Amino acid sequence: MVRQNNEDVSGGAVDTEQADWLTGGSRRVLAVERIHAAAADLIREQGIDGVSVDEVAARAGCSRATLYRYAGGKRTLVEAVMSRAADSVADHVEQALEPFEDSERIVEAILASLVAIRAEPTLVQWFTGVHPRSTDEYLARAPELGRVAISLTRIAPDEEAAGWIVRVVLALLTWPLPDAAAERRTVERFVEPIFRIRAAS
Repeated sequence: MVRQNNEDVSGGAVDTEQADWLTGGSRRVLAVERIHAAAADLIREQGIDGVSVDEVAARAGCSRATLYRYAGGKRTLVEAVMSRAADSVADHVEQALEPFEDSERIVEAILASLVAIRAEPTLVQWFTGVHPRSTDEYLARAPELGRVAISLTRIAPDEEAAGWIVRVVLALLTWPLPDAAAERRTVERFVEPIFRIRAAS
C-alpha cells in the first residue's frame, strides 16, 4: 500500500527530503532501487574501495540517514549490487546453455560466464579494480556463488565441485589467457574430462 501522508514505511514521521524524494509506488522499493542504482554507478566509476556511503547518498539524492534506513551500510550495498549484477549474468548464461548437456554444458557454462561477466561493467570493476581486497573478501564468503554454479551446470549438489567451477571462472577472470580460443582449449582439456568421468561413474 502506498503511503502518501506523513508516515514512512516504519511508521515514523517523514521529513521534507523524504516527502519530495520518492513519489508513487512502494516507498521502500523505490528507495532501494534508487540507492542501489547510485551505488552501482559509483562502483563502476571508482571501484569498491573508492566509494563512500556519503557519495552514494548524494548520488541518490537522499541523506545518509535515509540511505542506512532503506539500504544498510556499505557492505550491504556492495553485496546487493554484486548480487543484482550476478543475476543478470546468470540469466545470460542460462540462455546460452540451453543446447548443451552433461560435461559439455559445464565447459560452456564457464566460457559463457567469462563473456557475460566481462560485459557487465559493475563486475568488470570488481575484478580489475586497483584495490581488489573488498572484492576478495566478499567472494571468499559468498555462499550463493556455489549455488549459481550448480544451477548453471546442472551438476549434483556437491559444494566442492561447485566451488571448484567458480574458482576456475575467477582464475580466468583475474589471470586471463591470450584470447577466447585459448581459454576454450584450456577448459575443454582440463575441466571437461573431470566431469565426463564423474558422469560416467
